[in-house]
Amino acid sequence: MTLLELEPRTLRAFDTLAPGTREALRHIYAPTADRFVRLNMITSLTGAAAGDDGTSESLTNRVDRLILGIIRELADVVVVGAQSVRAEGYIVPRRARLAIVTSSGDLTGHRLALAEGAASDQVIVICPADRADAIRSHPDAAGITVLPVPGPAPLSPRDILTVLAEEGHRRVVCEGGPSLASQFAAAGVIDEYCLTVAPVLEPVSSPFLRLARDQRVATRVVGHLVDETGFTYLRLRPAG
Repeated sequence: MTLLELEPRTLRAFDTLAPGTREALRHIYAPTADRFVRLNMITSLTGAAAGDDGTSESLTNRVDRLILGIIRELADVVVVGAQSVRAEGYIVPRRARLAIVTSSGDLTGHRLALAEGAASDQVIVICPADRADAIRSHPDAAGITVLPVPGPAPLSPRDILTVLAEEGHRRVVCEGGPSLASQFAAAGVIDEYCLTVAPVLEPVSSPFLRLARDQRVATRVVGHLVDETGFTYLRLRPAG
């Protein structure tokens, strides 16, 4: 499949199967600072976070999965909400660690699988401090790292990033779901939004971001790729 770069205005075309394309995309998506927070999500044209099966899998395509893998390779940790792990299941990345954010501390129903070469000790659970001991004693918690966050639920995105940075995880990718992604956006902690827009008019039961009127985020486009099937891959940064 061919990708065309519209911003910056190089009009470079990439054959996604050709040697060297993966490295070129790694260069495009390379973080620009030692501490860098990304939001990486997919949405339909109507703003839906999920397709007709109730998951993002029915929105994605091969190129989106390629870019997702590259963004993860360039990160220290992938952050995801516990509800998404229950709803969709999650694959622990090969290189980056996977941090699951839970306010309740309830691990029931979590569905995790290991990518080839990944290990269960790459999983982190971030929770309120008063839930940490209960999680550590849970039968499904063997091998995971529990990072308690001071203070009550819901957890603050800034506090989540602080405890991750203290562990050396400074390049962070938040993959949602919509509730956690919205909290990160509203808190103003995102350095770059990586958004795949699928050419689908999907009914919106759950928008990929839920922002109040006073939480509007002005952005500027720093990267824009399109593929031959009409998928758009945007990189946006706060305009301030």
